[in-house]
Amino acid sequence: MLREMIEFIAKALVDQPDQVRVTEVEGEQTSVLELKVAKEDLGKVIGKQGRTARAMRTLLGAASTKARKRSVLEILE
Repeated sequence: MLREMIEFIAKALVDQPDQVRVTEVEGEQTSVLELKVAKEDLGKVIGKQGRTARAMRTLLGAASTKARKRSVLEILE
């Protein structure tokens, strides 16, 4: 559910939605979502002063709290 949410948001933001990849790395206590987009779309996902990335992390935190697990968003280059 969380992976699909981040993928949906990222695809809505970028120019090349077919290049969006979200992989989930499960740990013992934490789940790490790794977001990879096309190089030219990286700025759109991060946003001015990181506002878009911060908003995505806030949404992920709220959704993961509801799902009773801890999740972290990593944006890969």
